Amino acid sequence: MADTVQELSGVKVLVCDAAGPAITTVQDALDLIGATYVGAGIVAVAADRLDDKFFVLSTGFAGEVMQKFVNYHVRLAVIGDISRHLEASSALRSLVRESNAADHVWFLPDTEALAAHLAGRA
Repeated sequence: MADTVQELSGVKVLVCDAAGPAITTVQDALDLIGATYVGAGIVAVAADRLDDKFFVLSTGFAGEVMQKFVNYHVRLAVIGDISRHLEASSALRSLVRESNAADHVWFLPDTEALAAHLAGRA
């Protein structure tokens, strides 16, 4: 399956193929942002595609990636189970909690939860 644009709760979302290439650099994130020019305002990417350094906040990688999405006015949804990362880091737990309450980056278990999240924001 390739990346596809889907409408979730009335919002166009670029749903990235879980089997797609790993996101290991800021340029990889920028490539996803560029792919939204087909009309999507949100990128939904499988957590498994993100390099583990994304979940180790001291690397700065998550901050760089998230800032790029904010700068380009594209929202990011990290989709999937990140429980092993959350267990390892109280800072990450805080980031996820704060991000999910805000408007640009969300961490959700699946696209159904993303659709519900978007419906609740409408």
